[in-house]
Amino acid sequence: MINTTVDHNGMKVMGYLAEPAGTAKGGVIVIQEWWGLTDDIRVIADRYAAEGYLAFAPDLYHGQVASEPDEARKFVMALERDLAAREIDAGIAWMKDVRGVAKVGCVGYCMGGGLTLATAMRPTSKVDAAHVYYGGGMPADEQLATIKVPVLGSYGATDTGIPKEQVDRLRDALTKAGVPNDITLYDGAGHSFFNDTKPSFHPAAAADSWTKSLAWFGKYVAS
Repeated sequence: MINTTVDHNGMKVMGYLAEPAGTAKGGVIVIQEWWGLTDDIRVIADRYAAEGYLAFAPDLYHGQVASEPDEARKFVMALERDLAAREIDAGIAWMKDVRGVAKVGCVGYCMGGGLTLATAMRPTSKVDAAHVYYGGGMPADEQLATIKVPVLGSYGATDTGIPKEQVDRLRDALTKAGVPNDITLYDGAGHSFFNDTKPSFHPAAAADSWTKSLAWFGKYVAS
């Protein structure tokens, strides 16, 4: 459980690495909310490690952490998406090539949810499964149709930034493309319902989505 930098084919990626007690049964990349690599994201990585996964949370802001929304918004706008994609892909490749993990899943929250969906769409990522938490900026149907890996989705019904129509469109596009998916819209939950450090935390939705995540990665990532 350390802050570290992984190096794969010349790409150095800052982040937080959580090791399982024994041999990893798979890998999980944990992608931050718009706040940055905060303690709650590290805790999530630790939780996956406790379940037997090698978990790595890349620090996509390179040491910067926002404390209020305006600052977070500036960080999001300044984020180099192409660089973030390469860093995520390098983290997955490092797990497979250096650590010998056969399969790697990706889970992300808020901004990280959108990046997780983008990772699922990106053939270069080599990701094996995804869990998207309330990722905004829903791609077009034709982009979603390019996804080949199983997608679990967890959204809040009261999240005004991601209306039900977008969630339904994601489910329909994946189903039409023949992609295994399980997209849940949690009644009474809003945006960032998994973050137990914020007022938006919804215990029931968080608990259920965690159970689903373990089952999803257990089916599609664990060896």
